[in-house]
Amino acid sequence: MRTKIAARPVLAFTALAWAGMWIAMMPLLISGFQRTSSDIDLSVLELVCISAAMLTPALAAFVVLRRWERGTPIRATLGLAWNRRTALDCLVALVCPLALTLLALAIGTAAGAYHPDLTDFSGFRRQFAPETTGERGVPLPALAVWAGSLLIQMLVSLPLFFGEELGWQGYLFPRLRPRGPVFAVLVTGVVFALWHLPTLLMGGQYPDTPWPVAIGAFLISCVLVVPIFAWLRTRSASVLPAVVAHTVVSTAAVHLPWVLADAGNPPHPLTTGLTAWPGWLAMALLLAVLVIVRRRSNRGLG
Repeated sequence: MRTKIAARPVLAFTALAWAGMWIAMMPLLISGFQRTSSDIDLSVLELVCISAAMLTPALAAFVVLRRWERGTPIRATLGLAWNRRTALDCLVALVCPLALTLLALAIGTAAGAYHPDLTDFSGFRRQFAPETTGERGVPLPALAVWAGSLLIQMLVSLPLFFGEELGWQGYLFPRLRPRGPVFAVLVTGVVFALWHLPTLLMGGQYPDTPWPVAIGAFLISCVLVVPIFAWLRTRSASVLPAVVAHTVVSTAAVHLPWVLADAGNPPHPLTTGLTAWPGWLAMALLLAVLVIVRRRSNRGLG
């Protein structure tokens, strides 16, 4: 028998998170900003607006907990736990998105949608080390500098992804979980995707793409990636692995297609990476494996 959920706090959280996103994006919306290039570089205004927006799900969760769920232990409720299992799951959360991205790139390459350059790394040189353009061979020093700077970027941005996942996997998913895991991940995925509506309308995730296509593609991406975050959240009883996974998905997994691409065929988010159809196939494959493993485990217990 499925347990009823408290609809008012969930709806209030969703409304507050969505409103916060629109408010944070207002300077870009007013300026008429429109992203037309797949280049991963961001302006200062974009960084400020995005950083502010990423904190709004956590703020919404705290407001709802204080207003409608007084007396609820915030730390336990939002999954702010740490133990040895959490550390192991954070490692899984680090590796899993990278492995899925590589699988997506392999699928895209096999289909002719992605064009890697694993000899001269011309795409990497053009995007991250233009001073080495024209050189031959693997640019090991430049790759080392890029990897170090990416690690620093991930560590610096980790609090911002806390801001998102304290809302999505800390608050929303556990509140929906009593209605069943499928319901919980689908609703969380849709809420998470539509929270990005202002950036989707400005071409943030899919530059130079009609907004109905961008919204549809991102809905699919979120409905597939949220179950992976939820799996990490559930198996560890902590929100921290979901934070790590989200950080990797939005940083390293975005950079990797550029690192391995051919400079003459730059990647496009509709055909490359986790937010494109090869990524959907890669994530769907992982989810299928998780479902099969879970069913076999349940049979063993029976």
